[in-house]
Amino acid sequence: MRRGRYGDGTLDERGPDIWRLRYRANGRRVTRTFRGTKRDAAKELRRLIRSNDTGEAVMPDRVTLGSWIERWLAAGAPGRKQRQVGRRALERYEEMLRCHVVPALGSRPLQQLQSDEIDRLYLSLKGRLAERSIFFVHVVLGSALNAAVRKKVLATNPMTYVEKVPSPPEADHGIALDAAQLGTVTAGFKDHPLYELIVTAVRTGCRRNELLALQWADLDAANKKLRIERALERTRQGSALKAPKSARSTRTIDIDDALLALLLSLRERHLRVAAGVPDGAPVDLGLIKLPEGALMFPAPPQGQQDFSFTAFRHPGNITKQFAKHAKRLGFPGLRFHDLRGSIATLLLDAGEPVHKVASRLGHDPATLLRSYAKRTQGGDASAAAVIGNMLKGAL
Repeated sequence: MRRGRYGDGTLDERGPDIWRLRYRANGRRVTRTFRGTKRDAAKELRRLIRSNDTGEAVMPDRVTLGSWIERWLAAGAPGRKQRQVGRRALERYEEMLRCHVVPALGSRPLQQLQSDEIDRLYLSLKGRLAERSIFFVHVVLGSALNAAVRKKVLATNPMTYVEKVPSPPEADHGIALDAAQLGTVTAGFKDHPLYELIVTAVRTGCRRNELLALQWADLDAANKKLRIERALERTRQGSALKAPKSARSTRTIDIDDALLALLLSLRERHLRVAAGVPDGAPVDLGLIKLPEGALMFPAPPQGQQDFSFTAFRHPGNITKQFAKHAKRLGFPGLRFHDLRGSIATLLLDAGEPVHKVASRLGHDPATLLRSYAKRTQGGDASAAAVIGNMLKGAL
């Protein structure tokens, strides 16, 4: 035991690299457990006493890690900017924390949680979870603990002292198609129910769930523009519309004549369905109105069920149908999202300015370069040709 002057606190050794820190805060005796060297324990004791002097001290609380996690999730899992996450993201946070963190550490008093306990948690998850999932656990748990620090329930986040932070594996950016391959895939869906959706994805670079949330009111045919103002979100409660992924994702993009003609043809078919008039039968479509909120790509009718212009397609089914047909076309492993990545790559390879490509795709420019600037097979050959032309005659 080390005793000092009144107010200096005491330091007791309780085991190998385990110390009991005792000090006074606001007239009350406070006891904390610290794991580490004696030098680090003394440093932590000084920090705690100093934080009390500056008014930053956090008094002990009976709240456990598990109960704090539930409070944080109930509040919408707010992050640094104190904004709630989307419903789908919240479901993933709940799954990760309740399945992997709470069973192991949920009963621990929050203010006694130590970094080495978190280290052991990560070790226990190895072999049970993929490396990416362990990293996700680390990120979500860190966000929950940071919220506790902001709320003055914790003095410091024990994540700061974690011995080995799980590292995310290199992101899988999927397959980047060249222009010819992209044309082959698009043409291969000609007689498929997803054809109009695929063409719109290829010619706009929009995300799958942005496309599934498009309404006919978003099409400005006179000016050949398409507004992206919402996205579809699939949760346990079903499908609903939400704001796009980020502020940059709310945008208005230009569309070409071919896509405009395709969309107008699709809208004409929808108007004929609304009027109950078969294709080819004469009718003044200007007199027909679609229901408010009518979707461009609504769910197809099931059996004898009436067609609904506002029924959402299931995003997961779209993904499966696309992958299945793409495999038949000779593109195994191709994902719907790879259409967006391929368009980004082709535009960048063609010399389009990064900020214009990012604006069209609703991306931050830096994220665009990191996530979508995938190299096609001819990408390096093109770079070599440019360098050769610039330095022609130098050798």
